[in-house]
Amino acid sequence: MSDMPKVALVTGGSRGIGRACAERLAKDGFEVYLTYVSRPEEAEKTVAAIAEAGGEAKAFRLDASNRQAVCAFFTEEIKDKVSLEVLVNNAGITKDGLLIRMKDEDWDKVIQVNLTGAFACLREAAKLMAKQRSGRIINISSVVGQMGNAGQANYVAAKAGLIGLTKSAARELSGRGVTVNAVTPGFIQTDMTSVLPEAIVAKMLESIPLGRLGAPEDIAAAVSFLAGPGAGYVTGQVLAVNGGMYM
Repeated sequence: MSDMPKVALVTGGSRGIGRACAERLAKDGFEVYLTYVSRPEEAEKTVAAIAEAGGEAKAFRLDASNRQAVCAFFTEEIKDKVSLEVLVNNAGITKDGLLIRMKDEDWDKVIQVNLTGAFACLREAAKLMAKQRSGRIINISSVVGQMGNAGQANYVAAKAGLIGLTKSAARELSGRGVTVNAVTPGFIQTDMTSVLPEAIVAKMLESIPLGRLGAPEDIAAAVSFLAGPGAGYVTGQVLAVNGGMYM
């Protein structure tokens, strides 16, 4: 395994938090594989930015909610070709709405992408990491998975589910030298939050003791720590990066 490239796989790695994580892990010395579903041009921009900074990265189209596609991806691109050191489960979508009006398909799609997709990637990564007896798995959950949020029953259920998945996987894989942790971002300045009305953002800021939105780089720093040598004795944990809004 030692002569194989040491790879960090970041799902949903073309924009926002995913991009920041990809760039930081490349800086930490990993070759980064990042996945995207739409906007290939954004994925290529991220790859180019990493290359410009002296790192190595490749982009792959992968719908994490398609379990067959996930299995095929790991077989074709990862197994016996690279040493998978880190998995960051970041791919996620929102389809918000009050639960009494929520359509079945909006519930199903969010659970499929945000929770089932993370499980599918985690399962395939765990097989390889268990065999090599090392690896770091980091699930990107959310502060709302800990505190709830009106109008996001599907998203909150998926993100809370990720925390449970993290804790169970950590127990199962610890004997093989694989750590599994979750990061729960608070309100982060991304494409998703940039379209919110100013009044909503002002209300959000009132609930954040540090008085500002987080940056994607704040989350990337936490991921870098959990993927790095200093976190070898950390597993099954939920690292909240939320400015103090939920302690």
